[in-house]
Amino acid sequence: MLAQILAVLLIGLLAWALNKSLRAPPPKICGTPGGPPVTATRMKLRDGRHLAYQENGVPKEEAKHKIIFVHGFTSNRLDPMIVTNLSPEAVRELGVYVVTFDRPGYGESDPDPNRTPKSLALDIEELADYLGLGSKFYVVGKSMGGQVVWGCLKYIPHRLAGAALVAPVINYWWPSFPAKLANEAYKLQLPQDQWALRIAHYAPWLTYWWNTQKLFPSSAVIARRPETLSRQDLELVSRYGEGRYLKEVATQQGAYESLHRDMKIGFGKWEFDPMAMENPLPNDEGKVHLWQGDEDKKVPVDLQRFIAKKLPWIQYHELPGAGHALHYVPGMIEGVLRALLVGEEGK
Repeated sequence: MLAQILAVLLIGLLAWALNKSLRAPPPKICGTPGGPPVTATRMKLRDGRHLAYQENGVPKEEAKHKIIFVHGFTSNRLDPMIVTNLSPEAVRELGVYVVTFDRPGYGESDPDPNRTPKSLALDIEELADYLGLGSKFYVVGKSMGGQVVWGCLKYIPHRLAGAALVAPVINYWWPSFPAKLANEAYKLQLPQDQWALRIAHYAPWLTYWWNTQKLFPSSAVIARRPETLSRQDLELVSRYGEGRYLKEVATQQGAYESLHRDMKIGFGKWEFDPMAMENPLPNDEGKVHLWQGDEDKKVPVDLQRFIAKKLPWIQYHELPGAGHALHYVPGMIEGVLRALLVGEEGK
């Protein structure tokens, strides 16, 4: 670990010596001069920020189940994971109303320079109250959105009817991971992604520079390199598309307040350790499901298995042969929602 820290410091000195700017440019905030236009429906949070959202599914007044969906890295409120991957018949049968929203700094939601796992959970609670979703609602998070669900389980469990984490990104520095297991899983990532995460954790002030400099390869995940995808992922992405438009919309206010801040928060030092949590939904108040593909190249399956063993209140579902794009697998999303909402056994 000492060698890693020293290497990061040397990179910081190199950046300074080359007179490269370490400070990100200010975001181009939607609706301001020079910023993108406001096209989405937005609400104003108590701290003055705007949160963009979109309502999907059956009308809210007719819904049996109300869900807030949290998008992942390089995505936004237009993410089709639930909206279009669920058949209209299933939407009507389950009575599903789904709210998707742009996380702070993404799409048309104002950046939050003070964003933390707790602040994101409180944003979701405020959105639910603004929309009148009632005392309890469901949360579903994909990839980096799964980290937000952990925050909801920690800070607003009293508002949750249930939760689903779909291929949730882990933080290799969560204290409960055995060092040997975390290190072995970490080394499964491409070397350039190991460095991107190392920078985000040990020297977050270098995150912008590292992901914009041209001297060394930066994040392969941001670049959408095919090496970060499993065989099944590649087949599904070629069939359904990788969502390049989603990334363009996601980062229209600037990559720093969306992607780079995600990396700093997601792989930085957390306020809590998810694996130290007691059951946040006791007395059968709701269920927590975690779905993971065993060939996911972005999220090592061994770490998810460890989490599932550490937390017996997690209902763990592992899909053989699936990668990070498991939400594209036919019937997958319907299985996730049936397990979460009505207790039917999913895939």
